[in-house]
Amino acid sequence: MKNKTLAAYLALFLGLFGAHRFYLKDWRDLWGWLHIVATAIGLVGMRRTWALGQDDPLAWLLMPLLGLSIFSACLAAMIYGLASQARWNGAYNPDAPDNARAGGTSGMTIFAVILALLLGATALMSAIAFAGQRYFEYSLKSV
Repeated sequence: MKNKTLAAYLALFLGLFGAHRFYLKDWRDLWGWLHIVATAIGLVGMRRTWALGQDDPLAWLLMPLLGLSIFSACLAAMIYGLASQARWNGAYNPDAPDNARAGGTSGMTIFAVILALLLGATALMSAIAFAGQRYFEYSLKSV
């Protein structure tokens, strides 16, 4: 039985590493592995920013991937948390009886959705702002 609340928290806290995808699907899930790759690329960009400063063009291309990875994991947490019980059980617990609690929504599930909304919106706006700022600064330097 796949628990909706657990999946939402896995997406929220370990979604950068695809933990929610591996929990719901399997370790062979391609999208779970792509979460890890995108996060690793974004972390390389962050490391380059720390080592070489903000003027490194490769860093400002790579680092927004980290923000987008955080955003996509938070979006998954919101989708999981807001799924109806029937839809959840139909997708992830097809053999469960109609009254299975695994797909139910509790206060903890709603709290995960609220945290995911706050963190995801912040990550997305930060990635957009950072990439836009770096792009326009780089464009002005070349003029």
